[in-house]
Amino acid sequence: QLQLVESGGGLVQPGDSLKLSCVASGRTNSEEGMGWFRQAPGKERQFVATIGWSGFPQYYEDSLRDRFTVSADHAKNTVYLQMDNLTPEDTAVYYCARTGSAFNNWPSDLVYDSWGQGTQVTVSS
Repeated sequence: QLQLVESGGGLVQPGDSLKLSCVASGRTNSEEGMGWFRQAPGKERQFVATIGWSGFPQYYEDSLRDRFTVSADHAKNTVYLQMDNLTPEDTAVYYCARTGSAFNNWPSDLVYDSWGQGTQVTVSS
């Protein structure tokens, strides 16, 4: 069973940046996709970005691609989410997850079978 642990969340001000990390403990392979999702209070879980362990392919939620950057370091079994110019609307719990599905399905949370516990990001002045 793959275990995923997110870190890097916190309380920041509008316009600040944060870099989230997700460490995978267990067997991984280069065919898998690692996704980032978020869930704000009272809202459904939202796709943020996803990436293969090799660094490709990458998919982004269209509204976030200009401010968020996903990356992966397979040697460290770690994926990252760099978030810039944060706004209060980015406040949410951020989760990473793993999928073995075909890459064209990666933006769908339905194809992910392992999830981390989440890390809280709060953007407030």
